[in-house]
Amino acid sequence: MRRASSAGRSSTSGGRAPRPRGDQPEQLGFEGMPERLFVCTPSKLGAYADCPRRYRYSYVDRPAPPKGPPWAHNSLGASVHTALKNWYALSPERRRPEALAALLKGTWVREGYRDDEQERAAYRRALGWLESYVETLDPGVDPLGVERVVAVKTAVLAFNGRTDRIDSRPGPDGPELVIVDYKTGRTGLDADDARGSQALALYAYAAERVFRRPCRRVELHHLPTGTVAAHEHTVESLARQLTRAEESARDIMAAERVVADGGDPDEAFPTTPGPRCGWCDYRRTCPAGAQAPGKEPWAAVERAVDPVPGQD
Repeated sequence: MRRASSAGRSSTSGGRAPRPRGDQPEQLGFEGMPERLFVCTPSKLGAYADCPRRYRYSYVDRPAPPKGPPWAHNSLGASVHTALKNWYALSPERRRPEALAALLKGTWVREGYRDDEQERAAYRRALGWLESYVETLDPGVDPLGVERVVAVKTAVLAFNGRTDRIDSRPGPDGPELVIVDYKTGRTGLDADDARGSQALALYAYAAERVFRRPCRRVELHHLPTGTVAAHEHTVESLARQLTRAEESARDIMAAERVVADGGDPDEAFPTTPGPRCGWCDYRRTCPAGAQAPGKEPWAAVERAVDPVPGQD
């Protein structure tokens, strides 16, 4: 949101501008050489879309500025995701609701909670979500992928991402793939959230090419409410999401070049102040973020509606 000060972190600090970290060694350019691909994940693209300054703190400045304390809602989400992954790792005859308590206990992340009482309440809540959710699943059906990495290259991107689940379901012309993403945070997810998710669209685009099967349907499974928000993409809608991602990649690479050439990193990666600032890991480092009231690490788990936009 999803570290010691670095040289050149800000043009006002008097230091040298940071060298972009990059995901591969910098190469000398020769005329006619293809442009370097932008290596990215959904988190990397999302960080820039949320706030270019947060992207810079996460991926450009080295050493990175210090993060704030861990968030309880991230711990809760990670615990639930891992428990579901391990549920599918069981043999089909052992995939029963009674197995979930041990699975969740074994994957439980304790960081960020206010105290033991709040943590125990969160554990009980999460276990209830899981027990209700697996009742909707057929224990004898194995997904095509669980926590599966899919990757694809375009003229601009080298994209890779880890999907929560990839299902194979019957379609009118044979098996079709479905991207399933678990959500444990904010309520009120609907088809527009599924339709607008760039991450889900990129997963679908990549999965279709990895497995050579149609993949157009994306689903958000909200465990606290047991609801599913779904969208059926078309070739055109996936292409539009891919174009958006490539445009963001070009903007990021241009900003990184400005910094590498000695430009002002604050201008290359501006802030976008808003409600997210209170939840940002780098609020104490960012001058704009420091003006926003900070949230307690456990605040989101106390509320029925998670106030963190888009948070798992």
